[in-house]
Amino acid sequence: MTEKVEPQYEVIVIGAGVGGIYQIKRLLDLGVKATVLEAAPDLGGTWYWNRYPGARFDSESYTYGYSFSKELLEEWHWKEKFSGQPENLRYLNHVADKFDLRRHMQFNARVDAAHFDEGQNLWRLRLSDGRELSCRFVIMTLGLLSVPTLPRLEGMESFKGRSFHTFHWPQEPVDLAGKRVAVIGTGATGIQVIGEIADKVGELTVFQRRPNWSAPLNNSPISETEMAGIRARYDEIFAACARSPGGFEHEPDRRGFYEVTREERVALWDRLYDEPGFGIWLANFREIFTDEVANAEFSAYIAERIRRRVKDPATAEKLIPKDHGFGIQRVPMETRYFEAFNRPNVRLVDIAETPIERITETGLKTAERDYEFDIIVYATGFDAITGAFDHIDIRGTGGQALRDKWQDSCSTFLGMTIHGFPNLLMPAGPQSGSASTNYPRGIETGVDWCTEFLRHVREHGHSRFEATAEAEARWTGHVVSMYAMMLMRKAKGWFTGYNSNVPGHEHGKVRYFVYNGGAPKYVSRIETVARKGYEGIDFAPPSNLRVENAA
Repeated sequence: MTEKVEPQYEVIVIGAGVGGIYQIKRLLDLGVKATVLEAAPDLGGTWYWNRYPGARFDSESYTYGYSFSKELLEEWHWKEKFSGQPENLRYLNHVADKFDLRRHMQFNARVDAAHFDEGQNLWRLRLSDGRELSCRFVIMTLGLLSVPTLPRLEGMESFKGRSFHTFHWPQEPVDLAGKRVAVIGTGATGIQVIGEIADKVGELTVFQRRPNWSAPLNNSPISETEMAGIRARYDEIFAACARSPGGFEHEPDRRGFYEVTREERVALWDRLYDEPGFGIWLANFREIFTDEVANAEFSAYIAERIRRRVKDPATAEKLIPKDHGFGIQRVPMETRYFEAFNRPNVRLVDIAETPIERITETGLKTAERDYEFDIIVYATGFDAITGAFDHIDIRGTGGQALRDKWQDSCSTFLGMTIHGFPNLLMPAGPQSGSASTNYPRGIETGVDWCTEFLRHVREHGHSRFEATAEAEARWTGHVVSMYAMMLMRKAKGWFTGYNSNVPGHEHGKVRYFVYNGGAPKYVSRIETVARKGYEGIDFAPPSNLRVENAA
């Protein structure tokens, strides 16, 4: 007696953020029976959750939006050069509604476990609401910064006022007027929040462990005329993004750092500092990423710009990093951040000198004194890159847990498949081109590759695929070799897997999460794999399509 086992879906996509929205669109176009499972009450991912004051793109808005639909590009008017969270969420909802994607999404559908059934060649998913779903293939669009981390401080539950991580900023308005507010953390999120609320609160106390380099965002509105010009240039804009290592309009200065005079270097930096966006980082000399002397000179330039903006010299020095150079980890962009510390109602506390000992009922206690607050904001970052994967019990062949495989570092093939975890795809996974590029540009690249790969699988009648161990080892070795060239390897940031709030990640050991070869090289490599019939991936022959169980 034999029995043919049919999964409920051909493909289940996990996550309805920027990646999941585009992935379900491509699957539906392919005629695949698919659904999206999203833990949140609605779609949007990053832009659903992060509602804190100052949350906005640091990519130019018109380079962040999807490029796949000319009609969508023609009808959407970005209102700001760097769009804020409310508009970003409206945009993603507009996309979902325009292409009728919402009916293929399930919300409040948190996936607790995903186990590969080797006998049936399918995935079995367990949801937090008790349901169990099955699919032939699973695509994880989980987001690289979607698991917030709180500090490990005694007494956090005892505070009688309001407290929350920036990721969980309340959806209803938070009354800040006249309030005593603490912000713990000066990473990218803290820098946005602090610059936005400094003039809206009664008192603001910033608790900083390690300062971060930052440069002006220089945001501005986009007029109707300017938007019309952008629409006319979209092909040119996306072509520039495809050429640049970071997936932005900003391309490196092709001159050698040492080929020009000091005066010429400073002239470039002065111009870039006053221009919008990541130009100060990505349109700079390439040597600032690889040469310590060049990086030190440029870092000294940025330090001097900070000193000009902060009136108190002692405060300015505390805001200038001493443990890493500018640009060797993700650069936060800021608006009025440094000027916030010139206000009489704002003070900076260096917790490297006076550590926080505990949270109290009325505020917090450092080694130096007690503070009283009405609101405590934890801007303490994320369990980046692999955190969202670790929070699901993902098990592949032989019952191997993915979190165990990735415990010390990370290994994938192309950042999109994993040996030992068949029928699983990650369009923007660890070691893919997405983490180190303009994220939506990397997402479209990954989703398009995964979709064409699934087309190949369907056309050939395969029921199973899996990256080979050899291909995974080669790719991971290539990723590691890219770190050797970059000063990034010395930084303590999420690009290298450092987070003192995550047990096991606090010691500064490099975890090779990010592909540093740049978008063009990444695209060339994954296209070569596809052109060679997906070399490095084993497929089950068509004869294995029927799964039979002996009775």
